[in-house]
Amino acid sequence: MRRFALKTAALLALSLLPSLAAAQEVSQERIVKGLGKLTTAAPAIDLELLRQEAINGGNKPMGALPNWKRIAKLPQMVVEINFENDSVAIQPSSYRTLGLIADALHHPNLWAYNFMIVGHASATGDEKHNLDLSEQRAAAIREALSTTFAVDPRRLYAVGVGEYMPIEGTNADASNNRRVQLINLGVFKAKG
Repeated sequence: MRRFALKTAALLALSLLPSLAAAQEVSQERIVKGLGKLTTAAPAIDLELLRQEAINGGNKPMGALPNWKRIAKLPQMVVEINFENDSVAIQPSSYRTLGLIADALHHPNLWAYNFMIVGHASATGDEKHNLDLSEQRAAAIREALSTTFAVDPRRLYAVGVGEYMPIEGTNADASNNRRVQLINLGVFKAKG
């Protein structure tokens, strides 16, 4: 009887794996829901000011920096976009995710909003190189969304913060600090 119960539990767990994996996948619906929860007017932003604040912030989390703190309250999500090693070339496997992002940005619930693409890097390598690389990668995503997927480039702002804002509680060298954030900025015009 016990062996039957264990087999049944194992089969049930295996049958749930595809649905659990699907729940973790990026989807247009998840992006629209995650980014469409703008309940207040977004603050005016200056991309260069944000960049400088991140650099001078001493690896503080986003919520600990004055200008980033205001943005931290806006709808946002982290997406996995893979790049070639030490390059701005987006790996072909990431174009599906970019397509889903573009579809979401074309959705009626999001089409009026502006978005900031924030590129992050791990602390491996030279600080200046990581900052430049994160900036170039954010710009590459902006370029791909606007040229390949016809998202209006006037709705997209790119900023790189290098290794300066690691995920709270992680080692700054950790690979999960190589990430991209999308932040809903609302309907204003940003400087920069």
